[in-house]
Amino acid sequence: MSGGVSNPFVLVCLGLSIALAGCAGPLQGTGRPGAAVAPATRTEASPVGVAAPPPLVSSGRTDNQSNLRPVDWIDLPDWGDDDLTEAWPAWLQSCKVLGRDPAWREVCERSLSVDGRDRNAVRDFFQRNFQPHEVANGDATPWGLVTGYFEPIIRGDRIRTERARYPIYGLPSDLIAVELADIYPELKSMRLRGRLVGNRLVPYYTREQIVNGADRFRGEAIAWAEDPVDLFNLQIQGSGRIQLPDGKQLRIGYAGQNGHPFRSVARILIERGELRASDASMQAIKRWGERNPDKLSELLNMNPSYVFFRVLPDELPGPLGTLGVPLTEGRSAAVDPRFIPLGAPVFLATTYPLSDRPLNRLMMAHDTGGAIKGPVRVDFFWGVGEEAGAQAGRMKQSGRKWLLLPRESAR
Repeated sequence: MSGGVSNPFVLVCLGLSIALAGCAGPLQGTGRPGAAVAPATRTEASPVGVAAPPPLVSSGRTDNQSNLRPVDWIDLPDWGDDDLTEAWPAWLQSCKVLGRDPAWREVCERSLSVDGRDRNAVRDFFQRNFQPHEVANGDATPWGLVTGYFEPIIRGDRIRTERARYPIYGLPSDLIAVELADIYPELKSMRLRGRLVGNRLVPYYTREQIVNGADRFRGEAIAWAEDPVDLFNLQIQGSGRIQLPDGKQLRIGYAGQNGHPFRSVARILIERGELRASDASMQAIKRWGERNPDKLSELLNMNPSYVFFRVLPDELPGPLGTLGVPLTEGRSAAVDPRFIPLGAPVFLATTYPLSDRPLNRLMMAHDTGGAIKGPVRVDFFWGVGEEAGAQAGRMKQSGRKWLLLPRESAR
């Protein structure tokens, strides 16, 4: 798919046929196209520095109210047992953006007078100010898939060396993103990506073209990775840290994506009979690559999606999600913004990876991801490092969720 003028790539986006490339789904923050974003998963902005948060996807209410059913607090499993003080910092992060929206401004202002260290005070705040709604699928079923993501730490360098020779590209200057809602309001959260050839927008370069050095690709590396599978995983997670030779770490985050759909290379290996579904993980892919070094590049390039990064300030407490605020370990989640307002509190009822042990807690919808589609779909942010990565890689649970809306909006 070279994107030549003589062979336009025609897409259908919610019934709209356009001879363009890169018809993206919900906005991706940490940009986890396969979480996986999706960014972050998981704003698409300058390659360096922190961008202003994007406009809110929803003001209090969603575009799919038929998927919501008001319920009582007692209907939320273990609501009374959750230590909501652990979720309070994540809620305050949400209010940094939600507080600018009229539907959320008053409830965010009220939170300023709450002692976030007092479990009873925090619980009373949510129960007085919010109405819980059970979220259902289009067929009225309440169950959805819950996966996990994390912030990886990979080895690399700021410059190319003999060990660090895989470029981590910043956002290319010729990558164009078109917000369809600017032209068609009904296509809110949809975006086209491509590049100009003459006066025509055509598909942007695929992963294979970028990796193999397409003649006209002019991307600039912001850092270099030592291992191609680690870099591939970094792109799936949408953010991460580069462990530098001097012991310091370089934090990078999602800056943009080439507009091509994500394709799971694990699924490819499973279909070929080279990997069992029960063993599918990034570690398994890495082991396969060590056994088949001559086939690794070809396998990774079968996923045409490619994520670009930007350098983030060291002082950030966590990677940035789509909402534009740092993610909170164990309390931030990626959702589908067509159904869940970004920043909103969401109560999740699921189980820990590979177990039936309940994992029921209040979380904040801070992020999105390319594979996070559907009302009840959730991606759980586990934090940073190997242990978080192990938990995220094992998490493929069923779950239910409840959206908390301000009572003023809920009426």
